[in-house]
Amino acid sequence: MTAVSQAQADTPTAAAPSVALTPQEAGKRARAVVEEIERAVVGKPEALRLVMLGVLAGGHVLIEDLPGLGKTLLARSFATALGLDFRRIQFTPDLLPSDVTGAPFYDRNSGEMVFKPGPLFTQLLLADEINRTPPKTQAALLEAMAEGQVSVDGATRRLPRPFAVIATANPIEYEGTYSLPEAQLDRFLLRVRMGYLSTGLEAAMLRARLDRSAPEAVLETVSSPAELLAMRAAVERVEVDDDLVAYVVALVAATRNDQQIQVGASPRGGLALVQLARARAMVEGRDYLTPEDVKALAVPALAHRITLKPELWVRQIEADDVLARLVDTVPAPQTLPRAAATAGGPGTVGAPDTADARGSAR
Repeated sequence: MTAVSQAQADTPTAAAPSVALTPQEAGKRARAVVEEIERAVVGKPEALRLVMLGVLAGGHVLIEDLPGLGKTLLARSFATALGLDFRRIQFTPDLLPSDVTGAPFYDRNSGEMVFKPGPLFTQLLLADEINRTPPKTQAALLEAMAEGQVSVDGATRRLPRPFAVIATANPIEYEGTYSLPEAQLDRFLLRVRMGYLSTGLEAAMLRARLDRSAPEAVLETVSSPAELLAMRAAVERVEVDDDLVAYVVALVAATRNDQQIQVGASPRGGLALVQLARARAMVEGRDYLTPEDVKALAVPALAHRITLKPELWVRQIEADDVLARLVDTVPAPQTLPRAAATAGGPGTVGAPDTADARGSAR
């Protein structure tokens, strides 16, 4: 066996095609996945929902928050519920790019150089504390996240499908860390922050731990890699009206013209916002986009893609605050999407009420 064929044999295979799903069917299955994960990750429905949207939209998720808030548990729970092959890389200052991607080694039996895939060759990768490793190792993820492939030793090898990265970063420790460069931050479809539990939920979490007499809840696998690919395909069937395309463009343009922002969002940010909003519409049981879908995802999709002016750091103004202000400022479309009107207006599941601020349908 040659080195190339050996490498192909060692690479995980892609999921087999599944039957086509409508957006409504896919949304129902996605909600079932989130409900199962909520048995393990307590009191974080919004964070779980955002991560689910990122996975459905075919992107990668950055979870930036304090230690001990359940980031690793969240990633592992998604892998279990979705039936995905899961691997975890603990990023450290001495980690090498080859420790992530894999490297060729000499096989004594065949007398040839054989590629040994690294932990990157999986379906769901947890890049734990990604800001603790040097930029050279961080960059080893760029090609994989952007193109779903790895180039090592002059050969390009495809990663399995589906493929998703959930990376965690600690935002308060700066000593011994390496901030992610803008180029890599832009590869993440969205950024999620979990936050502390309320006192009531924290007490419920402790009681649940005592009652089950085990460190974590045992989750069931409620989906599969092939079904996830079908759900991703269903996102592409969510209709987007021209008015909403213009609205997304206006939001992205506002980040480039605002006085508090030094570098605005890239065109990739607009693409990410549209895909995430379509995924949200699908989870809500609709096959068309509304302005509320865009507004709900604007901050998670765009805040990590902008650079504020340095003086704002002294005033403790964050990118999330600036984006939230822009969302309130940029006018949203005042008409119902065409798909909502044809679906029957307010009588349709998930259709907006014609009495709201958007006005009547065309």
